[in-house]
Amino acid sequence: MAHTNEQVLARVQQLYDTLFRHDGYGEMRIEMRILKKGQKEVIIHCGKQYRYVVDFLPRPDEDAKVVG
Repeated sequence: MAHTNEQVLARVQQLYDTLFRHDGYGEMRIEMRILKKGQKEVIIHCGKQYRYVVDFLPRPDEDAKVVG
């Protein structure tokens, strides 16, 4: 099931708020990896893992960039 980028950002905001209010240490880490064409997997680590598959279309100007 694909999610929207807005849903992922809402979860990040919620987790950040929870960590900020926590009276102690907290950690959050985000991973992204490319799946099939037009999708990325976003993994939010924050005690538990929240996994999302998000539709992604690169901007045309980003495809033309050459690394090197």
